[in-house]
Amino acid sequence: MLNMAEGLARLEELAAHPVVATVARAFAEAGRDLAIVGGPVRDALLGRTTHDFDFTTDARPDEILALVKPISSVQWDVGRAFGTIGARVKGEQVEITTFRADSYDGVTRKPTVEFGDTLEADLSRRDFTVNAMALRVPARTLVDPTGGVEDLVAGRLRTPIDPAISFGDDPLRMLRAARFSSQLDFAVDPETLDAIVQLRGSLGIVSPERVQAELVRLLQTDDPVRGIRVLVETGLIEEFLPEVPALRLEVDEHHHHKDVYEHSLTVLRQAIALEKSRHPDAAPDVPLRLAALLHDIGKPATRRLEDGGGVTFHHHDIKGARMARKRLQALRFDAATTTVVSRLVELHLRFFGYAEGAWTDAAVRRYVRDAGDELERLHILTRADVTTRNKRKAQRLASAYDDIEARIAALREQEEIDAIRPELDGNRIQEVLGLKPGREVGEAYRFLLDLRLDEGVVGEDEAERRLREWWAARG
Repeated sequence: MLNMAEGLARLEELAAHPVVATVARAFAEAGRDLAIVGGPVRDALLGRTTHDFDFTTDARPDEILALVKPISSVQWDVGRAFGTIGARVKGEQVEITTFRADSYDGVTRKPTVEFGDTLEADLSRRDFTVNAMALRVPARTLVDPTGGVEDLVAGRLRTPIDPAISFGDDPLRMLRAARFSSQLDFAVDPETLDAIVQLRGSLGIVSPERVQAELVRLLQTDDPVRGIRVLVETGLIEEFLPEVPALRLEVDEHHHHKDVYEHSLTVLRQAIALEKSRHPDAAPDVPLRLAALLHDIGKPATRRLEDGGGVTFHHHDIKGARMARKRLQALRFDAATTTVVSRLVELHLRFFGYAEGAWTDAAVRRYVRDAGDELERLHILTRADVTTRNKRKAQRLASAYDDIEARIAALREQEEIDAIRPELDGNRIQEVLGLKPGREVGEAYRFLLDLRLDEGVVGEDEAERRLREWWAARG
């Protein structure tokens, strides 16, 4: 809950920051209006730590650049066409943008850049009221023309103008509503939600790269579930990730089963909790979180209702991996992220047979080999995938996974399990069998790899003897 007295005190601290004070002094001496705007003001009022120094001013870009040169170590003007000049002041990055009064053509989300003359008009064109507040400096005057403070108190996301106009101008703002809902733990205003429902199809004019970037920012929040619910309940997610709402499988009156959508949201939350507990200082793991959200997307396509009242989803891991790869490629995710997510989806069921009967060392080695560099992520995803309310079953699965992790650690210590490879390389295979490079060398290599996985380290002499036996048996 926002405490206004404390919030105003934090605004005073923000205004007194050496970076802010330095920039404010330079613009005041030039007779220019300057204000800290948007996120830094919102976060200061909420008591959140901010690392952003975003300013807006009535000065035009050329004058901004001239004013910051004497007080900064470096400047950049890649955003000059949009009125933005960047600089490094006292070791911190700042961005200063001329007041804007943009207009949109309704066909693309690219604005016709028009510079404005007043701070109030600039604020009214922003995405949400809580981001449309400014602190004039050095005067330290809070400017809030659209009721952002009241919405902070209410924990509400609302557009400064009619949401149909705001989202019509820039449909990406609909995705931001979901992201800020999670980031701030705020509810989206009903009128704003209705506008998203009505205008969701306009997201098609937004590039996949920008949609992807907003999805990533949502997943990086401490609890993305609230924002995902906004996306699903408004139907907006149908425009770019329809596999998620498809998880809300209709419950047949005779074939009762879990709601896979709710299960997936629980897995996502549990994966984030495990991620933070196991790696408390690490950045949010977006590939892991994507895999948690998408791990069961193959279920609707593989769902079969059995005569006895059961439901099966045979091979949904394989189907889901293919679906995840295709969707992430469509959203222009990089190849590395796409590969990691699809691999985790493919492997997420591998563990569950272990709880029924302990694996051999060979099975554990194969589990590690198949997971490769993603073993730690697979540990987290597999543990998070246990959402049963049956405490005895949950404890049994947790104990089984404790056991497999302990065995992996023991094998890792004994035989360098992370770097499993045959004890004879390709060159030695050719020497022993008198072969030239080709398919037969690859087959021999796979034989020795299976030997290594099944029996562990047997020594080079024994590996060579077994290789000769295998080759002789081939005739």
